[in-house]
Amino acid sequence: MTLRLTDEENQRLAELAHAEGRSKQEVVRLAIAERYRRMQQEEKLGEVLGRVLPKYRGLLDRLGSS
Repeated sequence: MTLRLTDEENQRLAELAHAEGRSKQEVVRLAIAERYRRMQQEEKLGEVLGRVLPKYRGLLDRLGSS
């Protein structure tokens, strides 16, 4: 895989890698893993809210109008 970055993005990546004592490749891999983890958490939260909010809609509406 080839990752094309602007000069500015490449410089930022190099600075991150240096600051963390990692290779640029490792920084990118970790960033992908972190973003994937957050996406999974957001999906799970959406599922839970989809089940819970309808159940408590009336209560939430009453609280919101207080």
